[in-house]
Amino acid sequence: MRDDITLADLWQILRERWWVVIAGTVLSTALAVFIAFTSKPVYRAEAVLVPVSENQNNGGLSSLASQFSGIASLVGVTLDPGNDRRTEALAVLRSRALTRAFVEDNDLLPILFSEQWDTKKEGWKSDDPKKIPTLWDADQLFASKIRKVSEDRDAGLVTVAIEWSDPELAAKWVMELIERTNAHLRKAAIERSERNIAYLEKQANSTSVVELRQSIYRLIEGEINTIMLAQGSEDYAFRVIDPAVVPQEPVRPKRPMIIAVGFASGVALSCVFLLFFAEPRRS
Repeated sequence: MRDDITLADLWQILRERWWVVIAGTVLSTALAVFIAFTSKPVYRAEAVLVPVSENQNNGGLSSLASQFSGIASLVGVTLDPGNDRRTEALAVLRSRALTRAFVEDNDLLPILFSEQWDTKKEGWKSDDPKKIPTLWDADQLFASKIRKVSEDRDAGLVTVAIEWSDPELAAKWVMELIERTNAHLRKAAIERSERNIAYLEKQANSTSVVELRQSIYRLIEGEINTIMLAQGSEDYAFRVIDPAVVPQEPVRPKRPMIIAVGFASGVALSCVFLLFFAEPRRS
């Protein structure tokens, strides 16, 4: 575009070559419509949870552990009464170990990387080991694009979401990840208490001080109660407030927005092209 062109010249260019704007807009809009309706839809299933604190699980055991925390330290046992397991539970929910076990147990690699999977021969399309997806690839995909975990600390709630092309799988995966997190932490708590009991029994048998033995047996009683409560609690780390349901509408692609952007881009780019590369007709 020349420096000496005036607003009148610009208006004349647009009037004379209006068909360029129309053609550019139609092409751009058509491309946007194609993208909007051929892109694979992505659905979002989510569940709302509330983390279960140690106090909620143990009840009176927390005060018992606090009362005998000095004895526990003396005999070499670590107790964590009253500590909120929110951080640990969230870390497990986001962990590589949980994701890899989930993918491996459900044989999800062919589903997650379906474009690289040959359904006819039931194997990967490529024989190159470097091009075959691994559990590490699945974990990276889950962490970056599929699994979404968000916290509302003010309300004390956690939202777990799965974004996937199959709405039924998305809802199923959300609930299974929550179930696996609860099971993992419940098992860890039981194993920790069993180790504590074995160690405490050994310490009780090695001391002749009656008062110390009585205190140790009270600690053993508390650990036994912890095991009983863990075994009977399915919602050990997270309690589901609003379970995931099969979504009916995709979250992506947003077709109206894509088409609107395509239309606006067509108009704008066509006008810019004319203003910079067209010359007004001189009478």
